[in-house]
Amino acid sequence: MLRVVISGATGAVGRALVPAIEAEPDLELAAQAAPSLGLTLAEALAQAAAEVAVDFTVPAAAQDACEAAIHAGTPLVIGTTGLAPDARDELGAKAREAGVPILFAPNFAIGAVLMMRFAEQARPHMDAVEIIELHSDTKRDAPSGTALATAARLGGDVPIHSVRLPGLVAHQEVILGARGQTLSLRHNTTSREAFVPGILLAIRRVGDLEPGMTTGLEAIL
Repeated sequence: MLRVVISGATGAVGRALVPAIEAEPDLELAAQAAPSLGLTLAEALAQAAAEVAVDFTVPAAAQDACEAAIHAGTPLVIGTTGLAPDARDELGAKAREAGVPILFAPNFAIGAVLMMRFAEQARPHMDAVEIIELHSDTKRDAPSGTALATAARLGGDVPIHSVRLPGLVAHQEVILGARGQTLSLRHNTTSREAFVPGILLAIRRVGDLEPGMTTGLEAIL
């Protein structure tokens, strides 16, 4: 049994992940951390003897989660976006020095990873590209981590249009244009359960990664 601690257990993704982990025969939910539960990830790791930590919180708390996992020597799966690249680099260096693997993915939905890959394949054949990303009005960062990761893979200064509205979950469209034609690649997340298979895969595989911070779910697909 692989013992797992969830940071952000009462959040939107955490609420979908808790029953999913409890249903897996090879995983054990060792502890749940969240401000509303009165338990920090550092405290949960000290109490639970966990083998993997998972963080889906907010940008302001994500750095503390990384520091806690590194201090405890616990591999970490992190899906919280909004951390500055410099902060990720610094945390990656600390994790590498401590011998702790961290997997950061801006999106754990398999379809979203495929969308980014297909867009990257199409980009050399089209003249221009723009990204439209739409999320719930509760999402703190804009542009989204997925949109930024997609733009980085496409190269150049790709325009990103962000929409935040109630009723949305997570959606992204990459529109590529050339003379007389357009190509649209769109991924729709209608439920946060879409993230669960990718997160479960990451929980099982993060311990096999090299120490430091690995970016992208495709690293373990």
